[in-house]
Amino acid sequence: MPRFLTVLDVDSTLIENEVIELLADAAGSHAEVSRITERAMAGELDFAESLTARVATLAGLSEGVFADAVAQVRVTEGAEELIAGLHAHGSVIGVVSGGFHEVLDPVAERLGLDHWRANRLEVVDGVLTGRVSGPVVDAEGKAAALREWAEESRVGLEHTVAVGDGANDLLMMRAAALSVAFNAKPRVREQADLVAARCDLAELLPLMGLRG
Repeated sequence: MPRFLTVLDVDSTLIENEVIELLADAAGSHAEVSRITERAMAGELDFAESLTARVATLAGLSEGVFADAVAQVRVTEGAEELIAGLHAHGSVIGVVSGGFHEVLDPVAERLGLDHWRANRLEVVDGVLTGRVSGPVVDAEGKAAALREWAEESRVGLEHTVAVGDGANDLLMMRAAALSVAFNAKPRVREQADLVAARCDLAELLPLMGLRG
């Protein structure tokens, strides 16, 4: 049986939260950020522009907000079982996020993921500037991560699986051999190969013939 590379989105997929909203809670900008997020997820706004607008609302926060956000992260049901099942089979799992390394890193390390990639928030003298540092991880960046990790892991693209919920995941899902809409917006459900019936990541294992 071939090895697989499975790549998941993070917010509302690997985890139940939207990290930008956790940070916005601390900044008092949750309502504004939620409106922008919904429009971006539905494909009504360019992701990079929406990210810039949302991150701008975080200017002035102390970098201590990252630890507070990590403490609030809720990992989606079945995530640990999915990771263990893939690893037991010799397969590889990664996540790619339009969110932020500062919150994702400790979660990914704790879960034992093989790969992860996200945006970085600019911090100067311990304070968020309201800007992103470095290249933006957008839809094309997610697709590129899947292709890059497949090559690194020596897994053919015909054995790749992409799992996402929003418009920003569609290019990654098209790049993979199998795409799964998970807790997804209608546009993503329409375009995915499969739609997860329940918000339980362990249910991805039978789709790859790894359980049941």
